[in-house]
Amino acid sequence: MPVLHNRISNEELKLCMLAETEPRKTVSFYQYFPISDPQSFRDNLYQKFYELKVFGRIYIASEGINAQISVPENSFDQFRKVLYQTDPALNGIRLNIAVDDDGKSFWVLRMKVREKIVADGIDDPTFDMTRKGKYLKAAEYNALADRPDTIIVDMRNHYEYEVGHFEGAIEVPSDTFRQQLPMAVEMLKDARDKDIIMYCTGGIRCEKASAYLLHNGFKNVFHLEGGIIEYAQKAKEQGLPLKFKGKNFVFDDRLGERITQEIISQCHQCGAICDDHTNCENDGCHLLFIQCKSCAEKYDGCCSQACADEKKLPKDEQKSRRAGRENDAMIFNKSKDHPIRKHRHEWNILRKGEE
Repeated sequence: MPVLHNRISNEELKLCMLAETEPRKTVSFYQYFPISDPQSFRDNLYQKFYELKVFGRIYIASEGINAQISVPENSFDQFRKVLYQTDPALNGIRLNIAVDDDGKSFWVLRMKVREKIVADGIDDPTFDMTRKGKYLKAAEYNALADRPDTIIVDMRNHYEYEVGHFEGAIEVPSDTFRQQLPMAVEMLKDARDKDIIMYCTGGIRCEKASAYLLHNGFKNVFHLEGGIIEYAQKAKEQGLPLKFKGKNFVFDDRLGERITQEIISQCHQCGAICDDHTNCENDGCHLLFIQCKSCAEKYDGCCSQACADEKKLPKDEQKSRRAGRENDAMIFNKSKDHPIRKHRHEWNILRKGEE
């Protein structure tokens, strides 16, 4: 019977990955195209990628595929061949190679079937994903961005924008993409006839957002081909001025890749200049936040003294304290009253009181 799911513990897999001596490439790609049987598509691709020792996160839906993975360098050509031959719609698709990469981004292959490859909240049956904005390559982006009336919109989450963004870009301050889409329409309602550029990390979100704006009556909508990752690669190759400043947040173990040397954000604990995201090391918290080296030492990698104290407790007592806590992802948002220095249990009580 073919292997269709991971059967080894995460801890063991991560240790194996860290012990590897063969270099890896971190790659992302996506494609909107119809898949009639996502589960069969998934099982077939999983088996092929597993044999090539591909690690990473891949989502498959009836609307297409979205992937962030790492591939052994000596298997890269074979991986590309397998991918391109899987479906005619994937033949020759763009592969975004990470800008700042040590190859240690993933340690297990997770491939899931979902309703959509990007959760967008769109339930309008007349929405047409094929009617999307115009692609902009790096040089084209720079030229259009230099025009004084052009509006640039960042379609990433607030914590991504905080550590790096394009010059003059508007933030759509939300926690999720599904919240951003109607919010962007409202924010831009008086600019329906202006040139609007949308961008995101690798292109998948801004491509859908561009189609959503066109669906809502906007006229001149563009989106950055390949997102920040492709832009940074091409701008550096072509000697173009880099209009993106700071760090590009990425959804793997790196939590960021540096595009320019500017640091435009601050430690969420002490306010020092810093753009290093981390997850609180207390297993009962795992808050995503920005922490400088000094605070990491002071709080033992945790978001608060309470979490640092809990981390030192015996494992059984930690587990007992975690019982009943919500396990949803926690992300610090400086624009909201998130109690970063409170214990996770207090945070859950606060949230339940607000609902």
